[in-house]
Amino acid sequence: MSGYELIIFDWDGTLMDSEAKIVNCFRKAVADVEISYPGDAAVRNIIGLGLKEALDQLLPDFDQPTRQQVVERYREHFLHQDETEMPLFEGVEEGLKELQSENYALAIATGKARVGLERVLQQTRLGEFFITSRCADEAVSKPHPRMVLDILAETGVAAARAIVVGDTTYDMQMAHRAGTDALAVCYGVHEQQRLQAEQPKACVEDFDSVISWLLNP
Repeated sequence: MSGYELIIFDWDGTLMDSEAKIVNCFRKAVADVEISYPGDAAVRNIIGLGLKEALDQLLPDFDQPTRQQVVERYREHFLHQDETEMPLFEGVEEGLKELQSENYALAIATGKARVGLERVLQQTRLGEFFITSRCADEAVSKPHPRMVLDILAETGVAAARAIVVGDTTYDMQMAHRAGTDALAVCYGVHEQQRLQAEQPKACVEDFDSVISWLLNP
C-alpha cells in the first residue's frame, strides 16, 4: 500500500466517459438560444470546469442573460432530454472496490453541479465507495483548490497524504495549489503532453493502471 490515505477523484473523463454527452448537450443548448457554436474542441477543453467558468471561456462575447439561457437549456438537455450514454470507464467499479478493500478513503472533486453528481452516483450505484464529495456549485471551480481543501478539512487528512486523480490540467493545478500530489489519466479530454506539463506523479493509460499505480506508486 502507498503512503496515501485519501484519493480524490475527478468524475467526468476520469471515472465516467461523459465527453460525448457534454458536447452534444452544449451544442443543443447553443442552438436553442440561437447563438454561434464555438466548436466541439472548445467544449471538450472546458470539461471539468463549473458551468459559469466554462461559459466565461466559451461565450466571452455574450451577456449574462444569454449565458444563463444556455445554462438552463444545457441542464434541460443533460438531465432530461439527451439520451447519449455515459458508461463508466472499464475497470472503474472493480478498481474502487479494490481501493476500498485496502482501506483507502475515497472522495470526489468535480465540476458537476450537486444535482448532476447525485444523479450519476445513483445511476451507477457508486455512491457507497465515497466518504465525501465537493461540486463546483458549492465551492469554487477548478483549478482553484477550494474543493480539495474542503475535503481535506472534512476528512482530517493532511495534504501530503492525499492525491488527486484527474484527466485535465485543471485537476493537476487544483491538486498542486492545495498541496497534494496529482495523478493524471491520459484517456480523458486533455492530451498527455498538456497533462505532463503540469508535472503529475505519473500519467497512466487506463483505469486498471490507475489502480496499479496507486497500490504501488
